Amino acid sequence: MQSAHAAAVAANGTSFSRTSDPLPHHARTRLHPANQHPTLRAWNSEPRVRAEHLVYPVFVTDVPDAIEPIASLPGIARYGVKTLVKHLAPLVAKGLQCVLLFGVPSAIPKDNAGSAALDAKTPVVLALQALSKTFPNLLLAVDVCLCAYTDHGHCGLLGQDGRLDNDASIAQLGRVAVHYAQAGAHIVAPSDMMDNRVHAIKDALRAASLPYVSVMAYSAKFASVFYGPFRDARNRRRARGTASATSCPQAVASSRDGRLYMRDVAEGADMIMVKPGYPYFDVVRDAPELAPDLPIAIYQVSGEYAMLYHGAAAGAYALEDAVFESLESGLRAGATILITYYTPQVLDWIQSRP
Repeated sequence: MQSAHAAAVAANGTSFSRTSDPLPHHARTRLHPANQHPTLRAWNSEPRVRAEHLVYPVFVTDVPDAIEPIASLPGIARYGVKTLVKHLAPLVAKGLQCVLLFGVPSAIPKDNAGSAALDAKTPVVLALQALSKTFPNLLLAVDVCLCAYTDHGHCGLLGQDGRLDNDASIAQLGRVAVHYAQAGAHIVAPSDMMDNRVHAIKDALRAASLPYVSVMAYSAKFASVFYGPFRDARNRRRARGTASATSCPQAVASSRDGRLYMRDVAEGADMIMVKPGYPYFDVVRDAPELAPDLPIAIYQVSGEYAMLYHGAAAGAYALEDAVFESLESGLRAGATILITYYTPQVLDWIQSRP
């Protein structure tokens, strides 16, 4: 193959010496930036975290006035509906634009089908109604899963053999999604990882004349050690049934299977998510190429939150710097939505950063 230098000689009849090279050696090796002025740096800057990128995940319990600190998530608590409104009011004033609600019911009857998820008085439904009234411009997303409502703690219905009944599960998830949408949810976010649940939910929403409600699909949700504090937050314990991939259909850590995205996109997902975020940025990087027209969310999960918190508490780094570095790396990888428990602090830090 003819080199670029030989091609230049053939075309022009001349040869360039090293000193006449269009890109001299010293220019290739001197890397001090020529953007010392802050405006120049802004013109060539990396993505920066803004309030509109942030989604605040919050846990709602059925004790209206409760504030229940979560030991494994320092600074995070479960809130009753009344205390949740008070907690969110100053954050909305600072620019909070979206919350993701997780129900933590403690006083409901539970069964195999998670029937209580369809009750009109569940914490999530009451929270949706209260937040819609108090903060009419706040974007309301809600986790759609059955694990908090089943007596076995799994994400779907179990058959007699102890394995998940996929078809019965996604039919129930469709009903729950409609229930939340009717209560005021703008986004329903199925986290169960059942096969074809996006299609089932979309069909259920259309049948209920709710086609404008968006679906944020947990498309690449990996089996991860970083979920531990989240299970504490939701008081989640599996009582029976197998804990194999048959009953916990999350992707294995080594998977980069594009079908994780493409199936949900084909079934009508309006946005897709990678969870956890930081350990799977290689997967995040693939997402914009596989789903170029959809927003990409990453969930900075409870273990990531705790890791950053305890590292800062031990003096390894400044918490603000570590949180921003982790979130901005997610934006560089291709995410456009950042779901993080650090949202309240980030809203403060954004206002004080140059």
